[in-house]
Amino acid sequence: MINRRHASTLLAAAFGAAALPARPQSAQPSLKDLERLARAEGRLASVGMPDDWANWRGTWADMQRLYGIAHVDSDMSSAEEIAKIEAEKGNASVDIGDVGFEFGAIAKARGVTRAYKPTTWAQVPDWAKDADGHWALAYTGTIAFAVNAKRMKNVPRSWKALFESNARVLIGEVGRAAQANAGVLAAAIALGGDETRLQPALAAFAPLAKQHRLVTTNGSPALMERGEADVFILWDFNALSYRDKIPNAADYEIMIPSDGSVTSGYTTILNKNAPHPNAAMLAREYIFSDAGQTQLARGNARPIRADSLALPEDVRRKLIDGREYAKARAVRPAVWTDEVKKLPRAWQHDVMDA
Repeated sequence: MINRRHASTLLAAAFGAAALPARPQSAQPSLKDLERLARAEGRLASVGMPDDWANWRGTWADMQRLYGIAHVDSDMSSAEEIAKIEAEKGNASVDIGDVGFEFGAIAKARGVTRAYKPTTWAQVPDWAKDADGHWALAYTGTIAFAVNAKRMKNVPRSWKALFESNARVLIGEVGRAAQANAGVLAAAIALGGDETRLQPALAAFAPLAKQHRLVTTNGSPALMERGEADVFILWDFNALSYRDKIPNAADYEIMIPSDGSVTSGYTTILNKNAPHPNAAMLAREYIFSDAGQTQLARGNARPIRADSLALPEDVRRKLIDGREYAKARAVRPAVWTDEVKKLPRAWQHDVMDA
């Protein structure tokens, strides 16, 4: 973890020297005013941003140390985050959430988000952000396998091998969690499908469900530690981070499936009715700063501004060999945002009820 002085220096560099004068609530406050107001609020409540996911622990520690902002999180899926924010309306308990790529546009369309563009906005690729600032990917992930090699004599290194094996497979909450949705899409891509043709993946997962070899609980270090499944389908950063945290880490091999995968990402959403709106905006500002992006990288996530960063060598060494990503491709957000809405019903009908 970076020290306070270094973090402050990186943050100042990311913020830049120019600051806009204070404006009405509909416009962004100056950074000086934002920090002052956030300090006065002194608290930040998040959803879907637990300590063990992409090293949010490091971000919250820095927010406390640098700005005196205390933090609490309630972990939940992307769909649950939006539903909670929407249901609470003006009686809000949530300031900020972290949702899968396809859920950013959904949250904006439901009118529950607050726009805020961090000062490093220009270094965020256009494909990874909303033009108005309602959402922007802070980091990306690629679907990986975490295989319990101690239990599996033949480690499946491709989707084809996985579906031909007798492995117990954890996929997560398909239809509710972006990671699980992306796992289905990654399998479809490997088996000849795409965002609009998920049937190859659904057909492949159906026998696992029928044979009671499919785990639809979202992955966690605890589940890996006790071997709840033989193969965990996870974002690469989660697979690496979970393995780091368990005593039987040597049992697991982590790889990108050789016949295809998908790269997507996660975006913060700021609650339009946040009880601590300035702390939420300052958190997004920090997350997109050099220091904040480095904290995400320490959690094995690839920062969206990676091309503009000089990551520490120890962080780079922890990541999966870049050659394993040869068959991974980026999600097509314009298509996937609409198609993923059909997945919950298709999954239930074609996999769970088949």
